[in-house]
Amino acid sequence: MKWLENLSNAIAYIEENLEEEISYDEAARIACCSTFYFQRIFSYVAGVSLSEYIRRRRMTQAGFELQRTEQKVIDVALKYGYSSPTSFNRAFQSVHGIAPFEAKNIGSKLNAYPAIKFSVKVTGGNAMTYHIEKKEAIRIVGIRTQLSEDMEENLKSIPLFWDKALSTEEFQTICELSNQEPKGILGISAYKNPKDIFYYIASATNKEIPANMFEYEIPASTWVVFENDGYLKENVQNVFKRFYTEWLPFSGYEYAGLPDIEVYPIHNEKLTIGHSEVWIAIKEEEE
Repeated sequence: MKWLENLSNAIAYIEENLEEEISYDEAARIACCSTFYFQRIFSYVAGVSLSEYIRRRRMTQAGFELQRTEQKVIDVALKYGYSSPTSFNRAFQSVHGIAPFEAKNIGSKLNAYPAIKFSVKVTGGNAMTYHIEKKEAIRIVGIRTQLSEDMEENLKSIPLFWDKALSTEEFQTICELSNQEPKGILGISAYKNPKDIFYYIASATNKEIPANMFEYEIPASTWVVFENDGYLKENVQNVFKRFYTEWLPFSGYEYAGLPDIEVYPIHNEKLTIGHSEVWIAIKEEEE
């Protein structure tokens, strides 16, 4: 469960630096992964983006200080990294629902978000249906859009990319390309470096690359494959969360750090319900 310890250490770094500049790169280094994957893993496990978590924690502490001390609002704002009163006011209201100066009034209601503590989730509930596959390199062909290391921005841009893609002739071409496993329409975030991050809507194929499309090869690996039926978006997100908190700690495997593969049914319109799969690359846990 080394990954859990690494995540906990990264959170400790964040908590120790709420009054200082927090480096996502440093947090990711402590967690032993790239900045991109750290933010992604964090959002799945914590249920909130890393930036929103930091904002909530800082505003929680700011609320405590405004209530119990005589510090001016501007001084508290500066303490937690806000040089602009307007931006501090906006952040404070987004967390507490009231303006910072109102927090000093007796009886004011504030929201307190405690520090996250990662732990293994032990349940006796729903089973996770999965199987293990070993595969040679997977070649995909499709369209792509560039991502950044800002996970909040990516969470907005990826759905827009899907909406735009569904109305194009290229999407039909992608459907026709699918002739290799995993079969279906694939959603894949591929990270090489901070300036080379792309999200692909693609198919696994051995066919030639059509004009205006791109290919990408995922290295040979061992994969754990989870299958789901129901609401696509919610089920896929739930798989990632349960993978990290329920399946991985007891599996004897480690996360391999390769692009995760979301597999959706071949379709010509926007789907919300159906059969989906999530492929996550794993490797045997080191002793």
